Amino acid sequence: MDNFYEMLGKIKNREDFTEFMRHYISATEDGALRHYLDSLTAWAQDMEGYYKNAEKDVPQDINWDFIATLLYACSIYE
Repeated sequence: MDNFYEMLGKIKNREDFTEFMRHYISATEDGALRHYLDSLTAWAQDMEGYYKNAEKDVPQDINWDFIATLLYACSIYE
């Protein structure tokens, strides 16, 4: 999908979220924001490591679409 906005509402899992983020990051012009979003995406991809090291359970019911929508909306909210 070329337009990441069209992906909102269709993100069902972490893989969909990661795909959305790749498109969103590539459309982001702000270098600092791009770096932050890239780091956020990398952490989401490897979050099991964090939870394992912290001896916590990995959340199972994450609403990935809500997170993607939140990130997108805050970038255009005035």
